[in-house]
Amino acid sequence: MRKIALALALVSLSAATAVAQQPPGGRLGTGLPVPRYVSLKTDRVNLREGPSKDHRTAWVFQRAGLPVEIIAEYETWRRIRDSEGTEGWVLHSLLSGRRTALVMPWAKGNQPPISLFDKADEKGGVAAHLQPGVITNIKGCDGKWCRVVIVLDGARDVDGYIQQEKLWGVYPNETVE
Repeated sequence: MRKIALALALVSLSAATAVAQQPPGGRLGTGLPVPRYVSLKTDRVNLREGPSKDHRTAWVFQRAGLPVEIIAEYETWRRIRDSEGTEGWVLHSLLSGRRTALVMPWAKGNQPPISLFDKADEKGGVAAHLQPGVITNIKGCDGKWCRVVIVLDGARDVDGYIQQEKLWGVYPNETVE
């Protein structure tokens, strides 16, 4: 009888431990799809080692509009990943649903400029030449091409089309409206 009681106590303890160690992604805060892309709302976003302000800041992002991928949710915290694969936790209020993307952040060395076309066709006119790492605002994607806007300054923007595969911040074949 003691063995049964001890076994039940151990089962209860291991169940409680399993709940306590449940991956933070197990408790969704929004019900929105995970993973999904969002962007940083401000120029200063602390990336933490865990989902609370008690956890150490591992990195500080300093680029509003930078696209990041939400890979888990826990209450008001979101586990994100950037284009370089760095992961950590940020408070949900520091993120925006505004869709942005980076132009070929994986390109290294003497990469020729990436063409931004005036229509969704490689035979179209070139609206601009972009360097890898440029942040674009996504206006829409059809699964192959994305219409994007690059903000140059307060008075001018460049609007055009880029092949979706050249962007980090949209999934392959994803449509964005």
